[in-house]
Amino acid sequence: MHISARTDYAVRAMLVIAHAHPRLVKAAEIAKAQRIPVKFLTTILVDLRRGGLVTSLRGSNGGHGLARPAEQISVGDILRIADGALTTVGGRADHPATPGLSDMWRSLDTAITEVVDRVTLTHLIEPPPG
Repeated sequence: MHISARTDYAVRAMLVIAHAHPRLVKAAEIAKAQRIPVKFLTTILVDLRRGGLVTSLRGSNGGHGLARPAEQISVGDILRIADGALTTVGGRADHPATPGLSDMWRSLDTAITEVVDRVTLTHLIEPPPG
């Protein structure tokens, strides 16, 4: 599975916003903290807002915040908004020379989907117990 810069930046931006919650975070602050080009980040934040993951408020006291609690936002939610569907090998036809290969690719897709849908922003911002 290839993780694009867009996807990586989207997850990192969401983590900054989640850490700051309930304070709103300006795009410039996120960009500086994560070394993300502001113009690129702005397009990502627009998509995250349209996707229902962040809210935004204009003005001197404005910024970006979580649209719902961090424990209700999975990494999978972010990935789907940033880059579309998660599956990368789905739809491969079986070939007589490689029996079982399609099943392995489907299993891989399923495993990836299960992990990213299970891990939430809360899991990533809170230190593990112990």
